[in-house]
Amino acid sequence: MTTEHPPAVIPDRLFDDPAAETRWRARFHAPRLSVPHWAIDAPDKNIYVSNASGVWEVYAWDRATGEHRQVTDRPNGTLAATTAPDGESIWWFNDTDGDEFGSWVRESFTGGHAERAVPDVHDGYPAGLEIGRLLTAIGVSTDDGSELFVHTNGKTERFYASKDDAGIAALSRDESLIAISHSEHGDSRHPAVRVLAANGFATVAEKWDGEGKGLTPLEFSPVAGDSRLLVLHERRGREELLVWDIEHDTETELSLDLPGEVTAGWYPLADALLVVHFHEGRSSLYRYDLSARELSSLDTPKGRIGGAGVRPDGTVEYSWSSAARPTVIRARAADGTDSVLLTPPGEPAPGSAPVVDAFVEGPGGRVHALVARPLDAPEGPVPTVFTLHGGPHAADEDRFSAYRAAWLDAGFAVVEVNYRGSTGYGTAWRDAIEGRPGLTELEDVAAVHDWLVHSGLADPAKCVVSGASWGGYLTLLAIGTQPDRWAAGVASVPVADYVAAYEDEMEQLRSFDRALFGGSPESVPDVYKKCSPITYVDAVRSPVLVLAGDNDPRCPIRQIENYLDRLATREIPYEFYRYDAGHGSLVIAETIKQTAAEIHFALRALGN
Repeated sequence: MTTEHPPAVIPDRLFDDPAAETRWRARFHAPRLSVPHWAIDAPDKNIYVSNASGVWEVYAWDRATGEHRQVTDRPNGTLAATTAPDGESIWWFNDTDGDEFGSWVRESFTGGHAERAVPDVHDGYPAGLEIGRLLTAIGVSTDDGSELFVHTNGKTERFYASKDDAGIAALSRDESLIAISHSEHGDSRHPAVRVLAANGFATVAEKWDGEGKGLTPLEFSPVAGDSRLLVLHERRGREELLVWDIEHDTETELSLDLPGEVTAGWYPLADALLVVHFHEGRSSLYRYDLSARELSSLDTPKGRIGGAGVRPDGTVEYSWSSAARPTVIRARAADGTDSVLLTPPGEPAPGSAPVVDAFVEGPGGRVHALVARPLDAPEGPVPTVFTLHGGPHAADEDRFSAYRAAWLDAGFAVVEVNYRGSTGYGTAWRDAIEGRPGLTELEDVAAVHDWLVHSGLADPAKCVVSGASWGGYLTLLAIGTQPDRWAAGVASVPVADYVAAYEDEMEQLRSFDRALFGGSPESVPDVYKKCSPITYVDAVRSPVLVLAGDNDPRCPIRQIENYLDRLATREIPYEFYRYDAGHGSLVIAETIKQTAAEIHFALRALGN
């Protein structure tokens, strides 16, 4: 770092009212957990992730005994984990301080020493893992590209290598077939799928739908000897399902009468699919009978499904929340009875305000946004924060968010825009940002901003733009290209200097960027310049807070320093918060500290 940047102010408290101060912190501290994942041959052996210790870590749950055990205990937390099919071991990804570069380790389900799972596979970024009873397929990505390995009978063999992005996608139940996702055609955003024989690695089948149409292999049938592979396709302008029978070289497209987009997983007997449907910021569950070709709703409440699976007895276990109600893990029995499955220890999170839909005509079509207003807000315009989601291929949802709730408690209306580039609104909407990323999304944000000001909800002099990752990138780009709209910007783990970011980021993201921008910075320099926040740093007029992790492989620290060094030459108030982790933090105390810094900064920028 060449310049000493002003540090962020971390307030001791956000609110003078003790009840309000307790409430916003309690939402972050409240124990949460994910939907359990069980071993396919030992369904009593389960794992999940939870923040019960104050850090997101992996836990084991033996349903037969009722015992819960914390598996991992690392300073910066652990999220990536799975079980062996027999339930005897737990695998989790061991990186360094959140840098996402490392290796898979394995330990007994009952506890003990963790050891490197496959010693002769080198470290890298994870690119898929499928564990069988007799063989394991592991994907690794480095700056040199992608490598895929099989480990069996004590021997490890590399069976695939490419400079392009690729990964392990699925392993058939009898372990005779391996499905991989690849981008040898040069577009990692629209991958192809290849199925290889596990014995000898000959190509058994191949499928690519052509330019601009991705295929995503999800999982093989859970029945041994059944070679059907469940795949997502986008042949009709949105993500839909097909079942590909590898042995007979036939496929069946599933035409479901549902708006929006879907994904799915198998029921245990492979006679049906558990379909997760996403439409306009909300998700729901359905059962699709493959023989009868009938779709039936599981009648989940309006909100967000955060994960779901089907137990051997047909019980569907799922995570659910809404903007107003915290996450719960529920179980829906085959007879339709629905109950709470797991309740974490401690007090539940306090509720928050609901979100309402806004549909605004933008330059590329109708833009969907979710709007929440403080429950005790006075009539008329209020300070408003636009929290822009990351991805960009993701979407904001009607889900519980302690972060959103904290802004609401501070008196801000919160606006979440599913701009072009977001998922769930069709292929054309998602891919509309190609060749002009960042600037395209901000046109949609501007349309929503205008509508909110004209509707009387947002105070035009008190609008803040905020986001993390891609949302942080959009935030810095917004304050440079739309300086009249924003009273302050809060950018967490952003792309700030796109050329430098490309040079330092992980290879998977370089591959993504080439597909999104139309090439590398060397081949399309004008596009990168036009779409990079550092290009517009001299136009910034509003106060800026930037937060960044030292070990971030996605939005590396050097390119953020480049931007801040340029900002430091201007008479613009700004602050910098730097922390020892990667692309965000899994430590609850750290998350609270950063949230307090962000809201406190915004309040000061608005003169509050």
